[in-house]
Amino acid sequence: MPEWQHFSGLSPYPETLAAMEARAEAIARGDAPEAIWLLEHPPLYTAGTSARDADLTDPGRFPVHAVGRGGQYTYHGPGQRVVYVMLDVGLRGRDVRCFVRSLENWVIAALAEFNVSGEVRPGRVGVWVPRPERQGPDGSVAEDKIAAIGVKLRRWVSFHGISINVEPDLAHFSGIIPCGIRDSGVTSLVDLGLPVTLDDLDVALKSTFPRFFPDGGMQPDGKAAPACSR
Repeated sequence: MPEWQHFSGLSPYPETLAAMEARAEAIARGDAPEAIWLLEHPPLYTAGTSARDADLTDPGRFPVHAVGRGGQYTYHGPGQRVVYVMLDVGLRGRDVRCFVRSLENWVIAALAEFNVSGEVRPGRVGVWVPRPERQGPDGSVAEDKIAAIGVKLRRWVSFHGISINVEPDLAHFSGIIPCGIRDSGVTSLVDLGLPVTLDDLDVALKSTFPRFFPDGGMQPDGKAAPACSR
């Protein structure tokens, strides 16, 4: 199983990013085991490789970091669990789409531990929560995003990962168009009325992880395990 590490306090972004990339390189060389890092960042925005200038609506509000992961703009800050996932996708089927789907399914399973029904949407990466008490712009049931996913692979080792809203200041998302989607809002576990802590979520993440990422990425017959539940 990967090495799980919890970072207390608020982890500075540039230093953490450098350490994460170094760990991914060590994994690729075979010098370190896979790793899952659980942490929080101070308030900031990150711009993925598909970020559009128009989606940064308040550029002076928080620091903005351009990063090499996929996706557009996202927010990190206190009360949000950031999960950096450094896994050997080469041992897990070499299927990037299925790997991302496994990350989504993992988040959905962790949310289900709190009776939250997370869902995915075609053409969108991340996890969404239906809000039946509201209507969307087209009259359908409204939805809010509760988790963002953005990963990068280098030598078949993943880095970056997942952010899940536990109790962040949701007003901080107003400085961007999160993930470039204008017709949906954002929510958190506490916003949904659940008294969940970061520690509670960590327990759920650890307990559900093996369902989607088998030990070492290998099946009992020695073949590479599939990277997603089909």
